[in-house]
Amino acid sequence: MRFIGLLFMVLGGIQMAHADCAPLYQHQFKTLQGQTVDLCQFQDKPILVVNTASKCGFTPQFEALESLYQQYKDKGLLVVGFPSNDFRQEPGNNKQIGDFCKLTYSVKFPMMEKSSVTGSAANPFYQQLIKQTGQSPQWNFYKYVILPGGQKVYAYNSMTSPDSEEILGKIKPYLK
Repeated sequence: MRFIGLLFMVLGGIQMAHADCAPLYQHQFKTLQGQTVDLCQFQDKPILVVNTASKCGFTPQFEALESLYQQYKDKGLLVVGFPSNDFRQEPGNNKQIGDFCKLTYSVKFPMMEKSSVTGSAANPFYQQLIKQTGQSPQWNFYKYVILPGGQKVYAYNSMTSPDSEEILGKIKPYLK
């Protein structure tokens, strides 16, 4: 009985911790390396979210994404990648994707486990991004900029470079 009471206290604490978390951030994901990432811990930061694929013409955008991450991570920017095979250009498993990102582009920003980002199979976070912007990824390297607190979410197509003035103009006012 004492264990059950402790379990409820622990679970209640988890719920209380998320009570202050905006709905958009109430998601947990595993990285390609198996670490858990709770998006609630990043709700006070600007976030650049991108769906990735290793066999795409836009794959070289990993360089700009990593550069942006390195340049602004200490000022509050989170860059996060979501590998997906929705457009048939990410055939690898999580280990293969992680190895590719690390060895080819020296990616250090968080890359989540492979998941779907479009349609009814889209992971719940992407479903919310799509609902908030009215825009579903049309291809790999589609980007979303989430302003702190989820106050506004902007969508950008694959042709928009991660380090474009369009994206930086949204992010820079929130960097420390």
